[in-house]
Amino acid sequence: MKIVGYCALVLLLAGACQHVSETRRVVITGIDTTRKPGDDFFTYVNGIWSDTARIPASQTGVGSYSFLNYPQRIRLQGILDSLSASQNPAGSIEQKVGDFYASGMDTVAINKRGYEPIKPVLARIDALTDVPSLLKLVAEEQKTGDGSLIGFSVGPDDKQSTINIAQFYQTGIGLPERDYYFKTDSSTLAIQNAYKKYLSRLFELTGTDATTAEKNAATAYAIEKQLATAHRTNVELRDVKANYNKLAVAVLARKHPTLGWSSLLNNLGVRADSVNVGQPAYYDQLNKLLKSVSLNDWKVYLKAHALTNYANFLSQPFGDAAFAYTKILTGQAVKKPRGEEMTQAVDNSLGEALAQVYVKKYFPETARKRMAVLVDNLKKAFEARISRLNWMSDSTKAKAKEKLHAFTEKIGYPDKWRDYSKVDVKRDAYFENRLSATKNEYLYNLAKVGQRVDRTEWLTTPPTVTAYNNPPLNEIVFPAGILQSPYFDVYADDALNYGGIGMVIGHEITHSFDDQGAQYDKVGNVKNWWNKADFAKFKAKTQQVIDQYNSFTVLDSVHVKGALTVGENTADLAGVAIAYDAFKLTEQGKDTTKLDGFTPDQRFFISVARIWRVKTRDEYLRMYVNTNPHSPAKWRVNGPLMNFTPFYKAFHVQPGDKMYKPENERITVW
Repeated sequence: MKIVGYCALVLLLAGACQHVSETRRVVITGIDTTRKPGDDFFTYVNGIWSDTARIPASQTGVGSYSFLNYPQRIRLQGILDSLSASQNPAGSIEQKVGDFYASGMDTVAINKRGYEPIKPVLARIDALTDVPSLLKLVAEEQKTGDGSLIGFSVGPDDKQSTINIAQFYQTGIGLPERDYYFKTDSSTLAIQNAYKKYLSRLFELTGTDATTAEKNAATAYAIEKQLATAHRTNVELRDVKANYNKLAVAVLARKHPTLGWSSLLNNLGVRADSVNVGQPAYYDQLNKLLKSVSLNDWKVYLKAHALTNYANFLSQPFGDAAFAYTKILTGQAVKKPRGEEMTQAVDNSLGEALAQVYVKKYFPETARKRMAVLVDNLKKAFEARISRLNWMSDSTKAKAKEKLHAFTEKIGYPDKWRDYSKVDVKRDAYFENRLSATKNEYLYNLAKVGQRVDRTEWLTTPPTVTAYNNPPLNEIVFPAGILQSPYFDVYADDALNYGGIGMVIGHEITHSFDDQGAQYDKVGNVKNWWNKADFAKFKAKTQQVIDQYNSFTVLDSVHVKGALTVGENTADLAGVAIAYDAFKLTEQGKDTTKLDGFTPDQRFFISVARIWRVKTRDEYLRMYVNTNPHSPAKWRVNGPLMNFTPFYKAFHVQPGDKMYKPENERITVW
């Protein structure tokens, strides 16, 4: 299909092909032709870029996907710079986001206050007299974002997905996840030491002498380590059914008398007869430690967590201490510029207010319509793949199709925006602005307990470069932020758009049918809809995915964690296949005409590789492998493609090539 002189893919999909002035097409450049595509396709496509790309000193990586949020924040910062310099009507979203940003940019005023804003919190901790008063303070602090000992959220009940339930989960630690407390390799020990130094430095900044500060850090760390022993691992947290433990408050009260659930819920403002406790062992351990750990040690622990929670809202020395730890953890060389930090703060605190301005400026309404048709095409392709599965019975296929047809798609931005009228924003009170926004968020979620789920709600802000699947709502979501190059381009030919955003759409659709999503039915309840034999075959196939990805090397002896990443890897494998099938339904997909020397199929696969074009610091990558359910970028490309026969045909992959697998070893789940 020729490009110049006709409407691009998305215009055709919109159903109104209109000639546009200065039409152009996306030209593929930068391919490393000295490499064999069948040896390492990720590097074949991205190697030349990677060799010259420089990670900004203030960032942990550069490139596509989540790292596109860096240039995205610069775009948002431009909006905020303009709004903060303007006279906006009092109470308007423009006033709130502009003044919030300006308050954070006024570092002179922030530095002048030092740690004065949290002195009342520290004083209340000092005044604690017993465990009940301690738990009351913990509950009060929860409302302003200081979640120390209690992990609390509100969301759909997994067994009754139309109703929201109070949810409690494991928390209480400061390192990324439980295994960081128990590993003894050199890189983990360095992170442990950096974290202890961070805690010690925070105590020093509040006037504690160095010796006592170091002792306090050790005390807080020791309590965290005891709490960590009861944490589930990241792999164990993937067990959907194990995370559902709906219990009557009366039962919990008897089980954890020291924790005192009735009083705790009352102090949190929760009115409910039952709650879901995701990881009960954590609360068993907490109940025990509340009796065995001295009140003075608990005071030290609570101060440590208050300081780490509020450090970046306080004067520069506190922010510097936080960054010194972050530097060891992620390899980030220097702090982000203040403007970028404050842009992120506004996005976190008043996200949908800022998004309204962003959408008006950068996101055309036509893009939503174009994406809706793309999503529909991918759903049709996935339905066809279900019909062709040779390992699934007809009865289970029918149920799978019912679930697919019940999908909800959200594209660009919400139909209903959040109300921030209760957030009090003053131009000269950054700390108080943060707390007001956090308390508003808390009360917003608290009001949902026991109420019907609002299906219009979004779980991310529209400018964010991401996409997600929400199993309890059986929905897939594509924010405005990801609907840009290299994922989605009005000038791109079908091959590039299907290999780009098409692959992402296919990936998100598949999450409803991965190892976790497959346990939810069409209305979002955790309920078995599978034929028993079919589910056993499905589990065997996902085990193949785990085993294969375990073999992929990331850094020296560090491997991909197959059990942690199995859901994302399953979605990647199917995402490419679904997008390819949908692409083959287009005019270009049926053609063989080359553009820039590449066939349509080759352009499709090149686009798949370009959307994961990422370069990261090694320290960040080590943490990523330990904590993130996605495989590193290279294996989000090479892993799916080495299992996909059309890729072999497109690039003539032969035995002896490093990515080659015999056809009977290529994994197909969906």
